[in-house]
Amino acid sequence: QVQLVESGGGLVQAGGSLRLSCAASGRTFSNYAMGWFRQAPGKEREFVARVRSGGSTYYADSVKGRFTISRDNVKNTVYLQMNSLKPEDTAIYYCAAAERSFPTTQAYDYNFWGQGTQVTVSS
Repeated sequence: QVQLVESGGGLVQAGGSLRLSCAASGRTFSNYAMGWFRQAPGKEREFVARVRSGGSTYYADSVKGRFTISRDNVKNTVYLQMNSLKPEDTAIYYCAAAERSFPTTQAYDYNFWGQGTQVTVSS
């Protein structure tokens, strides 16, 4: 079992930046691929970014070049640095952990989820 707690959300103006953190506890953090998803009101949860246990990353096209995912296996934490934020980035952002080494962008590939943190970008 892995427990995930997100933090760092808030209200920011368009063009601004936020850094989300996700602290993990429980089983060995370094064994898991970690992902960030988001869900806007009335929309389905969508993939944002993923970092595998070895450090390789993958991004949704909508955030590529603006967001950066990273992990610190000593601190058991995964981060999402979000720059050049747009109003359409407004959503609840969720951190997730996958037991499989090569998770796809689908939410069902991830086994453990945090409670989410709200990000609101004003125009």
